[in-house]
Amino acid sequence: MFFYFQTKYLQITEYNVSSAKIPEELSGFKILQLSDLHSKQFGENNEFLIKGIEELNPDIIVATGDMLNSTNDDGKVFYDLAKYLVKHFKIYYIKGNHEQIAEFKAREVDSHWFDAYMGELEDLGVVVLNNDKAEITHKNATINLYGLDISLRLYRGEYTATYDGEKSIEVSNIEKALGACEDGKYNILLTHNPAYFSVYSAWGADLILAGHVHGGAVRIPFIGGLLSPERSFFPKYDAGKYELNKSKMIVSRGLGESTIKLRVFNPPEIIMITLVSETE
Repeated sequence: MFFYFQTKYLQITEYNVSSAKIPEELSGFKILQLSDLHSKQFGENNEFLIKGIEELNPDIIVATGDMLNSTNDDGKVFYDLAKYLVKHFKIYYIKGNHEQIAEFKAREVDSHWFDAYMGELEDLGVVVLNNDKAEITHKNATINLYGLDISLRLYRGEYTATYDGEKSIEVSNIEKALGACEDGKYNILLTHNPAYFSVYSAWGADLILAGHVHGGAVRIPFIGGLLSPERSFFPKYDAGKYELNKSKMIVSRGLGESTIKLRVFNPPEIIMITLVSETE
């Protein structure tokens, strides 16, 4: 019963992120992050998740990947959630490794269901950032929101990395996908995998929002997450806020479970980020 409760209870984690690069007009701007839903339901039609989001009333929602499962999943849970939320909030979405695997498997059998699914999300009004950039304008001030789709070879498991291929990425890889990070603007990077924080920072991202690690499945008090989806113990970036040079990264514990269907001292998480201008 305890473990069941741990997978169903929703926790809201709030962060203030400050920078002199954040325009005064965007001070107080609220970004709600959802990650790693894995087609999980919190109440009928995700009513409890929706209620929590509505009470927080963000300016935008970002979904940082793995909103569905890579197998035996038509994505309807996330589609229905997005269909409701997009009527009230702007949603930006990037793919995680599970979406990438689903896409890969569909193309293996010459199926177009995944491409059609992503198109249906876009038809709803969801902005899919597949190695792309969106400008977020509020009160005539603008910040950049980038969405990075990293190679499956940078993960581990079936259809992903054997670690005989790519083992890391470089700034040049990100520049090839997204171009150079724009000087003079506050730049937010959405990426599913937090492991390459140093590279994201070197590229120039001011704030990185990631997920993937599910908080390490089992959180050991005063130590952190136990196990990553790659089956590595004590992942470096498991959950929370990190800083490197001038960059900050927030890693969501996520909402659902995938391979490791377990959460201990690790409730599902909604993240609310409030931007704060240091020029005030």
